[in-house]
Amino acid sequence: MTDRPRVPYWHIWTDEDGISHQACCQLDRWEWAGIGAAAAQWNNQQSSGEATVVFTVQPVGWVGEWHENPAPQWIVPLSGRWWVESMDGVRVELGPGDLSLGEDQNCVADAAGRKGHRAGTIGDQPAVLMTVRMKVPPVRKACHCR
Repeated sequence: MTDRPRVPYWHIWTDEDGISHQACCQLDRWEWAGIGAAAAQWNNQQSSGEATVVFTVQPVGWVGEWHENPAPQWIVPLSGRWWVESMDGVRVELGPGDLSLGEDQNCVADAAGRKGHRAGTIGDQPAVLMTVRMKVPPVRKACHCR
């Protein structure tokens, strides 16, 4: 057995004032166990419930102006690169192997009309993303998934 893993993810969340922020967090609640007949491995099971998987392809040069995630969702870049900017001005760039938890629902527009986040592609390839959209209420606390 190897050391307990720590897997980073970016979390975009909304504070009590309705402003979106991003925090670099870690999945760190791992258990060593088998699944069915498979050999033991590290597992980090998150809350269960109904979810919808949505694949998106964002073309080269695509920019999604200010908007909120439609529901709390895990976002997994499969190919290409993309960026996410929160209302507090933090901009994060992500690519294959990175994870993001989009949970910026219920933002309040600021004086410039910004609400939620902006996002866009980087480089000369489309960004292919897989989202796992969960049917749960957002939690207004950074890094609550561990």
